[in-house]
Amino acid sequence: MEGTGKRVLITGAAGFLGSHLCDKFIGKGYHVIGMDNLITGDLKNIEHLFKLEHFEFHHHDVTKFIHISGNLDYILHFASPASPIDYLKIPIQTLKVGAMGTHNCLGLAKAKNARMLVASTSEVYGDPLVHPQTEDYWGNVNPVGPRGVYDEAKRYLESITMAYHTFHGVDTRIVRIFNTYGPRMRLNDGRALPAFIGQALRGEDLTVFGDGSQTRSFCYVSDLIEGIYRLLMSDYVYPVNIGNPDEISLKDFAEEVLKLTGAHQKIVYKPLPADDPKQRKPDITRAKNILGWEPTVGRAEGLKLTYEYFKNLPKEEWYKQPKEFKS
Repeated sequence: MEGTGKRVLITGAAGFLGSHLCDKFIGKGYHVIGMDNLITGDLKNIEHLFKLEHFEFHHHDVTKFIHISGNLDYILHFASPASPIDYLKIPIQTLKVGAMGTHNCLGLAKAKNARMLVASTSEVYGDPLVHPQTEDYWGNVNPVGPRGVYDEAKRYLESITMAYHTFHGVDTRIVRIFNTYGPRMRLNDGRALPAFIGQALRGEDLTVFGDGSQTRSFCYVSDLIEGIYRLLMSDYVYPVNIGNPDEISLKDFAEEVLKLTGAHQKIVYKPLPADDPKQRKPDITRAKNILGWEPTVGRAEGLKLTYEYFKNLPKEEWYKQPKEFKS
């Protein structure tokens, strides 16, 4: 197997994307070291890996010094709150994991001579004035708005990663992740897709913010993980968008969820949050040309798989309130 004898550190390993990355690398024969402070992650996402010889878990906060014994071939830095409901409650931790956490991981990559991939986001484009968003667009971000703690943390993450590459010669990769969905998302994380499905399961009206004309482009998790893996294994050091360019308005998306779930609730409208992006669609030309990657799972198929996952959760999970955080 291609990963035999190689070791990879995945931060944020107990989160939605981190746990799927752990599965990917275990499946390819790597020895996986998962790291998470569990502030938003959940051990249930990776408990199936604990019995495996080639998986180990470190309960650790990456904003503190990171020690890993032995060699490391790859580091994937995915530790970060990733939804508004989280980073609005823990703004300082969100900034710290993007800044100090990335700095610590890059220092480790330099010391171990490891290749490092960092998880950036479409949020670096802010409320974009260019559509669809290409990697050459520098963004329209409000640094002092409520979303600034996340947006600017990721913009700093990209800057320090490129600085370590150019100044220290660290082998780095940058992925800009667009809206992603699939099993292991949290129903209560504040993002549109799990929020709609959770409301449908509970028999509640579906909440759309604004008039619902704002758009998103949803990528199924298996497609995203494949794109990330290909980027890691490529020779390309500049940011690459990974996402599905199949764009839909949130109003139309809410109607799709109602049709899928057979729910008879209505859609209700609430004021649009500050700095909420009006349009979100990736230009994936770079991913196609450099990585030979494009999504293969359509929204209808992916949405059905995701709904089945949520529907089969214990019912108390449907009603679980968002986690309260210590300041």
